[in-house]
Formats: sequence, C-alpha cells, structure tokens
Amino acid sequence: MELLNKTVGAVLREQAGRYPLQEAMVYPERQIRQTYSEFDKETDRLAKAFMGMGIQKGENVAIWSDNKPQWLLSQFATGKMGAVLVTVNTNYQAAELKYLLQQSEATTLILDEGFKGTDYLEILRSICPSLRQSHSSRVECKELPHLKRIILMTEKSEQGIYKWSEFLRHADSVEDSELEERLNSLDPDDVINIQYTSGTTGFPKGVMLTHNNVVNNGSMIGGTMKLTSEDRVCIPVPFFHCFGCVLGTLAAVTHGAAMVIVEQFDPLRVLRAVEGERCTALHGVPTMFIAELNHPDFSKFDTSSLRTGIMAGSTCPIEVMKQVIGDMGADEITICYGLTEASPVISQTKTDDPIEKRVSTVGKPHPHVEVKIVDPVTGEEMETGEAGELCTRGYHVMKGYYNNPEATREVIDEDGWLHTGDIAKLDADGYLDITGRIKDMVIRGGENIYPREIEEFLYTCPGVADVQVVGVPDEKYGEELMAWIIPKDGVVLDEKDIRAFCKGAISYHKIPRYIQFTDAYPMTASGKIQKFRLREMSQTAAAD
Repeated sequence: MELLNKTVGAVLREQAGRYPLQEAMVYPERQIRQTYSEFDKETDRLAKAFMGMGIQKGENVAIWSDNKPQWLLSQFATGKMGAVLVTVNTNYQAAELKYLLQQSEATTLILDEGFKGTDYLEILRSICPSLRQSHSSRVECKELPHLKRIILMTEKSEQGIYKWSEFLRHADSVEDSELEERLNSLDPDDVINIQYTSGTTGFPKGVMLTHNNVVNNGSMIGGTMKLTSEDRVCIPVPFFHCFGCVLGTLAAVTHGAAMVIVEQFDPLRVLRAVEGERCTALHGVPTMFIAELNHPDFSKFDTSSLRTGIMAGSTCPIEVMKQVIGDMGADEITICYGLTEASPVISQTKTDDPIEKRVSTVGKPHPHVEVKIVDPVTGEEMETGEAGELCTRGYHVMKGYYNNPEATREVIDEDGWLHTGDIAKLDADGYLDITGRIKDMVIRGGENIYPREIEEFLYTCPGVADVQVVGVPDEKYGEELMAWIIPKDGVVLDEKDIRAFCKGAISYHKIPRYIQFTDAYPMTASGKIQKFRLREMSQTAAAD
C-alpha cells in the first residue's frame, strides 16, 4: 500500500468523481442517505459557510456532540477549507470544556443542545455568563478570550449563538472558485485535527494531527481490512475519538465505502443498522460486541452480511472473538493497536490471520511504520521476544502537542521516535504483543483515563488531604478506578461526599467506582508511594 500525499478534502473530491452514485453517508434512524456526489456538494456548502463567517485557514474550530450528521459534514468541510477541527469528548463537563477551549484557543464552537441528560448550553452559560446578555452573534467572553462565535446544530434560538440555518446562510457569500482556491492552497502536512488526550500530569494535551497523518492511517486501516466501494461500514464508536473519525470515517472514504452511522451506541440500534443496511463491517470496543452478542434479541437479527470490522480499545477476549466470527459471521474481523499520538493505528491483524494471532497479539506494524522495542531505562534495543518500551516512527507520528513543546519533547525523541509508554514484545513472526504500560493509564471500556488527572481533581475536594487513584480489573469494562483517600485531620468523609463532588464536574467514566479511606499509603524507604502495592490492595478490596 502506497502513501497518499493528499488532503482530506482532496480525497473526498476524488472519491466523488470515482463513485458519484455510491452511498457515502447513511443515518438509518434519520432516513438520511447521501451519495458521494451529494456528500461532496453538502460538505462544499459547509466549507463555504465557514469561510463566509470569516474563519481562516489554520483557525481552531471545536465541535461538541455525538455522531450527528453535522459532525461528519464538519469533519470533511474543515478538511476542504483548512480550519483545524478540535474534537470535544461528549462526556465533558464544565471544568474540562473550559480548559479545552482555553488551551486550544478555539475561535469557534459547534455544539448540540446536550447529550444523555447533560445540558451543553447550560454548561456553556456557566463558563460564559455574558452569553445570557449578548445582543450580537459575536461572542465576548472574558473567560474564553479567543472564542468569537458559537454555532448550534439545531434551530433553537439562543442569545449570542447562531442557529444551524443561520450558519449555513454564510455560504451564499462565497463563490465556488474561492473554495477551490482555498482547498488547493492546503498542504497535506498542515494540521487538520486536534484531539485531546489526558496526560500523566493530569492536564489534557492537544494532539496535532495532519492531513497526511489521518488520511494515510485511514487508508492503511481500510486496506488491511480489504475495504472496497462495495463495503458498508457500521460506525457506532464516537467521532471525537480516532476510532470514529479515522478508523471509521476516513478508512471508509479512502476506499469509497459507505459510512452507516449510529449516533449513540445502543446494541439494538447497531443490530438494526447491520441488518437493515446489510453492513459488511462493524467497529467497536469489546464491551460493545459483548452487549450486541448478549442482547436477548440477538438471534432475531440477520448479521450474515458482516465480513470484517475492527475490535480495539482494550484486550479482546478469545471467547468474544470466536462469537463475533462464529455467531455474527465477521470471520475477517481485525484487531488494531495504537494511540492518538500515532494517528492512531500502529499495528493491525490481517483478515486472514489465524484466530490465535488475532487474540494473543495486536498484529504486525502497518506498512511505512517503523517499530522498535527498547529498554525503558537504557534505551538499548531489545532482542526478539524480550519485553521493553514500544517506540514507533513514520508518517503517522503526530506533529506534536498544541502549545506544549516541552511535553512533545518528552515523547518524541531527536530521531523522530514516538515513545508510547507501552510495554511490548515482538515475536519471531513479527507480531506485536502489548504486555503492560509504563505509565499508569487505565483503560475503562475503551476510554483512556490517567489517574493523575483524577487525583488532581480530587485534591480540590474540601476535606481531602491526599488521594491516590489506581486501576483494578473489571469483567465488564476491562478496568475500573479505585480512589484511596486520606481525609484531613478531624474531617469525616464518606463515599457519597466524594461522588457528589465529582458529579457534574468530571466525566462520569472518570468518577472512581470504588472509594476507600485510609490514613497512610504503602511507602518506600525514600518516601515514594508504592503504587504497585496499592494496586494489590485495590484488587483485594474490590473483590470483597
């Protein structure tokens, strides 16, 4: 597979010319269908609307919603006119949104009204109280000095916010030739996407990904799955993750396949979409596949159209893999491994790999991707079969962390190697096996959580003197969080106090499932906390 030197917009243009009448976008529950030709024209309209609002090449545009059509259209529209799409986790609450908008210097925010009972507009007003008094569409918020405009995905009238139809009318002031000029001025090495990933310091970092990063990674992923224009890819994973917007949308578009979108994961919705749209590929983290297979109505659905798909995000249990192949019929299902900083996929199993390799390894590195296993202390390269830190180099390595050169230098060395922080080994056949993590990251149901971020937040809780957070194994989600809290002298705290403090302030999946109170932590002689002993204690406590 050759590397493409193309922008996101150019790839869509090319596919619209090649497969004009093939379906590109399908929203089964909304009865929305667009061919590649129609999808190309609709994203042109959005691209011109962004330009008509005065958004320049390289300006950061944040987007906050689940897998709405407007999200998908905005991904390719910004890919045509050169704005940088900053993806916002749908679970974010006020503190997280405020930090992201400040750190990313986003000039524009596109958002839905809410998600799963969370009122996005109310959260936004809590950050920018001046919105309530605004009499113009230009945002003036002292808390977010870079933010100039807010676009709502619906027709609800809100002070200081554009309705979707008002936003679209800006396209009328831009000629087609102006859009073509803008599109042709873009460089494939321009940053087109910023995705926030929590850091070990507790502060999220904005991963800058270029056209070349995401277009080529999507192309390699789809190529490994053997996607063609005849395939129909069911995407129930969130767009704000690389899983949705690279392994999903770009893997499909780079091969002219149809994108069948499920806006919010629900096993029944997924099964209906697969059957109704005769999907040939299905994406998901293991917990999603488990929910689909274990749904009481699973046997009523015809999933025989499935051929392939991707299971990723956490370890894939062999029994689940066997069921996906045997009961769902996806006998060419693949496993991917990577991280956002690598656009994200580094390695992937092939459609014809034996099942043993598909569950005991994360496949072989993609074409044009270098990997090496090094001693985390000395940096010396390890022998085949020996475990060490996985490092990778190639087209897929991010441009860096936004406005954070120091953090960038910590993970990308002078020779261009990205240090993943994951412990891995290469077998004699060249397959990668991920055996652990140097950093203390916890993966809960496909969501990466860094304990330090939770610790930093819980330190601000009145009555908390000290806190340590670790991951504990969990059958359903892979891992869950346990917080060990030392209360301040004379203060009595209980679990309800901690949960009440967390609710509405941090994402629900970051709220520790287990909360323990203690008066001391296991320490080394030099005074360092022994987190490995805390993990052992946590596993015992969680089992009680």
